Amino acid sequence: MIENEQLLTRVADKARNTRPWGWTSLPEPVDAATLARAEAALGFRLPPLLADLYLRIGDGGFGPEYGLLPLLDSPPAGEPAAVMQYLANREGARKDPDWPWPEGVLPISHWGCAMYACVDCRSPQATVLLFEPNADDADAAWYVDAPSLRDWLSAWADGTGWYEEMNEELEMAPWTDFRIRTEATRARS
Repeated sequence: MIENEQLLTRVADKARNTRPWGWTSLPEPVDAATLARAEAALGFRLPPLLADLYLRIGDGGFGPEYGLLPLLDSPPAGEPAAVMQYLANREGARKDPDWPWPEGVLPISHWGCAMYACVDCRSPQATVLLFEPNADDADAAWYVDAPSLRDWLSAWADGTGWYEEMNEELEMAPWTDFRIRTEATRARS
Protein backbone atom coordinates (compact mmCIF):
# COMPACT_ATOMS: atom_id res chain seq x y z
CA MET A 1 0.00 0.00 0.00
CA ILE A 2 1.56 3.23 -1.18
CA GLU A 3 0.13 5.29 1.70
CA ASN A 4 1.82 3.03 4.26
CA GLU A 5 5.12 3.29 2.36
CA GLN A 6 4.96 7.08 2.48
CA LEU A 7 4.11 7.01 6.17
CA LEU A 8 6.91 4.55 6.95
CA THR A 9 9.36 6.84 5.12
CA ARG A 10 8.19 9.85 7.19
CA VAL A 11 8.36 7.88 10.45
CA ALA A 12 11.82 6.50 9.58
CA ASP A 13 13.10 10.02 8.83
CA LYS A 14 11.84 11.35 12.16
CA ALA A 15 13.07 8.23 14.00
CA ARG A 16 16.60 8.79 12.70
CA ASN A 17 16.59 12.40 13.88
CA THR A 18 14.89 12.33 17.30
CA ARG A 19 15.53 10.30 20.45
CA PRO A 20 12.89 9.69 23.07
CA TRP A 21 13.83 9.92 26.73
CA GLY A 22 16.20 7.10 27.77
CA TRP A 23 17.31 6.16 24.25
CA THR A 24 20.78 7.08 23.02
CA SER A 25 20.41 5.54 19.57
CA LEU A 26 17.87 3.94 17.28
CA PRO A 27 18.04 0.15 17.71
CA GLU A 28 18.35 -2.09 14.69
CA PRO A 29 15.08 -3.53 13.36
CA VAL A 30 14.06 -7.03 14.42
CA ASP A 31 14.31 -9.94 12.02
CA ALA A 32 11.42 -12.11 10.82
CA ALA A 33 12.32 -14.85 13.31
CA THR A 34 12.04 -12.42 16.24
CA LEU A 35 8.67 -11.20 14.98
CA ALA A 36 7.49 -14.82 14.67
CA ARG A 37 8.63 -15.58 18.26
CA ALA A 38 6.84 -12.47 19.53
CA GLU A 39 3.61 -13.37 17.75
CA ALA A 40 3.82 -16.96 19.04
CA ALA A 41 4.25 -15.70 22.63
CA LEU A 42 1.34 -13.29 22.22
CA GLY A 43 -0.96 -15.78 20.52
CA PHE A 44 -1.92 -13.31 17.78
CA ARG A 45 -0.36 -11.54 14.82
CA LEU A 46 0.66 -7.90 14.89
CA PRO A 47 -1.14 -5.59 12.48
CA PRO A 48 0.96 -5.25 9.29
CA LEU A 49 1.88 -1.59 9.91
CA LEU A 50 3.05 -2.33 13.46
CA ALA A 51 5.06 -5.32 12.24
CA ASP A 52 6.65 -3.08 9.58
CA LEU A 53 7.72 -0.56 12.23
CA TYR A 54 9.66 -3.26 14.06
CA LEU A 55 10.94 -5.00 10.91
CA ARG A 56 11.96 -1.90 8.96
CA ILE A 57 12.60 1.03 11.33
CA GLY A 58 13.83 -0.22 14.69
CA ASP A 59 13.19 -2.41 17.71
CA GLY A 60 11.61 0.46 19.62
CA GLY A 61 13.38 3.69 20.54
CA PHE A 62 11.33 6.06 18.38
CA GLY A 63 7.93 7.68 18.65
CA PRO A 64 6.23 10.04 21.08
CA GLU A 65 7.44 10.61 24.64
CA TYR A 66 9.35 7.49 25.81
CA GLY A 67 9.08 5.93 22.35
CA LEU A 68 7.99 2.51 21.20
CA LEU A 69 8.86 -0.36 23.49
CA PRO A 70 11.14 -3.01 22.05
CA LEU A 71 9.27 -6.08 20.92
CA LEU A 72 11.03 -8.79 22.99
CA ASP A 73 14.12 -7.34 24.68
CA SER A 74 14.17 -4.73 27.45
CA PRO A 75 15.01 -1.16 26.45
CA PRO A 76 17.86 0.82 28.01
CA ALA A 77 15.62 2.38 30.66
CA GLY A 78 14.68 -1.06 31.96
CA GLU A 79 11.00 -1.03 30.96
CA PRO A 80 9.60 -4.42 29.97
CA ALA A 81 9.39 -5.12 26.23
CA ALA A 82 5.94 -4.95 24.59
CA VAL A 83 5.38 -8.72 24.64
CA MET A 84 6.45 -9.05 28.27
CA GLN A 85 4.30 -6.08 29.33
CA TYR A 86 1.26 -7.58 27.56
CA LEU A 87 1.77 -10.97 29.19
CA ALA A 88 2.27 -9.36 32.62
CA ASN A 89 -0.90 -7.27 32.18
CA ARG A 90 -2.92 -10.35 31.18
CA GLU A 91 -1.55 -12.25 34.20
CA GLY A 92 -2.32 -9.30 36.49
CA ALA A 93 -5.89 -9.26 35.17
CA ARG A 94 -6.30 -12.89 36.21
CA LYS A 95 -5.20 -11.96 39.74
CA ASP A 96 -7.37 -8.82 39.92
CA PRO A 97 -10.59 -9.32 37.95
CA ASP A 98 -11.64 -5.73 38.68
CA TRP A 99 -8.86 -4.62 36.31
CA PRO A 100 -9.13 -6.92 33.28
CA TRP A 101 -6.72 -6.51 30.39
CA PRO A 102 -8.35 -6.96 26.98
CA GLU A 103 -7.08 -9.79 24.81
CA GLY A 104 -5.13 -8.56 21.80
CA VAL A 105 -4.41 -5.07 23.20
CA LEU A 106 -0.63 -4.70 23.02
CA PRO A 107 1.15 -1.94 25.00
CA ILE A 108 3.56 -0.29 22.57
CA SER A 109 4.68 2.90 24.33
CA HIS A 110 5.00 4.00 27.94
CA TRP A 111 3.79 7.51 28.78
CA GLY A 112 4.97 7.48 32.40
CA CYS A 113 2.85 7.13 35.57
CA ALA A 114 1.92 3.57 34.44
CA MET A 115 0.09 4.90 31.36
CA TYR A 116 0.54 3.13 28.02
CA ALA A 117 -0.32 3.66 24.39
CA CYS A 118 -1.67 0.32 23.18
CA VAL A 119 -2.62 -1.09 19.80
CA ASP A 120 -5.82 -3.07 19.52
CA CYS A 121 -4.43 -5.86 17.36
CA ARG A 122 -7.93 -7.27 16.88
CA SER A 123 -9.37 -4.14 15.26
CA PRO A 124 -9.03 -3.91 11.46
CA GLN A 125 -7.55 -0.41 11.63
CA ALA A 126 -5.27 -1.15 14.64
CA THR A 127 -6.92 1.42 16.92
CA VAL A 128 -4.48 3.05 19.34
CA LEU A 129 -5.77 3.21 22.90
CA LEU A 130 -4.57 5.07 25.97
CA PHE A 131 -4.53 3.03 29.16
CA GLU A 132 -4.68 5.41 32.13
CA PRO A 133 -4.66 3.25 35.30
CA ASN A 134 -4.80 6.25 37.62
CA ALA A 135 -8.58 6.31 37.07
CA ASP A 136 -10.97 5.23 39.81
CA ASP A 137 -11.89 2.00 38.02
CA ALA A 138 -11.01 0.02 34.90
CA ASP A 139 -14.05 1.25 32.96
CA ALA A 140 -12.68 4.81 33.16
CA ALA A 141 -9.09 3.85 32.31
CA TRP A 142 -9.37 3.30 28.54
CA TYR A 143 -9.52 5.97 25.84
CA VAL A 144 -9.24 6.05 22.07
CA ASP A 145 -5.94 7.83 21.43
CA ALA A 146 -6.26 7.52 17.64
CA PRO A 147 -8.73 5.68 15.40
CA SER A 148 -5.83 3.87 13.74
CA LEU A 149 -2.12 3.23 14.13
CA ARG A 150 -1.70 5.10 10.87
CA ASP A 151 -3.36 8.21 12.36
CA TRP A 152 -1.31 7.91 15.56
CA LEU A 153 1.97 7.72 13.65
CA SER A 154 0.97 10.60 11.38
CA ALA A 155 0.18 12.77 14.42
CA TRP A 156 3.63 12.01 15.84
CA ALA A 157 5.40 12.68 12.54
CA ASP A 158 3.42 15.92 12.08
CA GLY A 159 3.80 17.09 15.71
CA THR A 160 0.02 17.25 16.19
CA GLY A 161 -0.54 14.59 18.91
CA TRP A 162 -2.40 15.40 22.12
CA TYR A 163 0.90 15.18 24.02
CA GLU A 164 2.33 18.20 22.18
CA GLU A 165 2.24 21.41 24.23
CA MET A 166 -0.05 23.16 21.78
CA ASN A 167 -2.56 20.28 21.89
CA GLU A 168 -2.65 19.39 25.59
CA GLU A 169 -6.32 20.38 25.83
CA LEU A 170 -7.51 17.78 23.29
CA GLU A 171 -10.09 15.43 24.80
CA MET A 172 -10.06 11.71 24.10
CA ALA A 173 -13.21 9.64 23.80
CA PRO A 174 -13.60 6.69 26.16
CA TRP A 175 -13.05 3.27 24.57
CA THR A 176 -16.60 1.97 24.65
CA ASP A 177 -15.61 -1.58 23.61
CA PHE A 178 -13.60 -2.15 26.80
CA ARG A 179 -16.30 -3.95 28.77
CA ILE A 180 -17.54 -5.87 25.71
CA ARG A 181 -14.02 -7.10 24.96
CA THR A 182 -13.16 -8.05 28.53
CA GLU A 183 -16.49 -9.79 29.18
CA ALA A 184 -16.06 -11.82 25.96
CA THR A 185 -12.60 -12.87 27.13
CA ARG A 186 -13.94 -13.92 30.54
CA ALA A 187 -16.75 -15.92 28.93
CA ARG A 188 -14.20 -17.95 26.92
CA SER A 189 -12.03 -18.61 29.99
